[in-house]
Amino acid sequence: QVQLVESGGGLVQAGGSLRLSCAASGRTFSWNIMGWFRQPPGKEREFVATINWSSGRTYYPNSVKGRFTISRDNAKNTVYLQMNSLKPEDTAVYYCAASTRLGDFSTFAYQYDYWGQGTQVTVSS
Repeated sequence: QVQLVESGGGLVQAGGSLRLSCAASGRTFSWNIMGWFRQPPGKEREFVATINWSSGRTYYPNSVKGRFTISRDNAKNTVYLQMNSLKPEDTAVYYCAASTRLGDFSTFAYQYDYWGQGTQVTVSS
């Protein structure tokens, strides 16, 4: 089992920045891919960013590309999401997830095996 705990959410004005953290514990080294997803109010969960744990290769959807950066600290078993130039439409509960599947990365929620409890990010206009 892998436990994921997110932190760093909060309220920020449009144009501001936040950094989310996700600390992993339990069966460390059992995952190959880490990702961030978000669920805006009244909407379905959507992909935000993903990173290959070994290579560090990343992938983003166009909605956040150039504004968000995913990174990892292998020694701390922690993945980060740096969010800059935040917009009101970025308001959502943000979830960290880990996948054991092989491959560079994954953009599909169903391919992730472990999930954190989520952290709220609210961007005011």
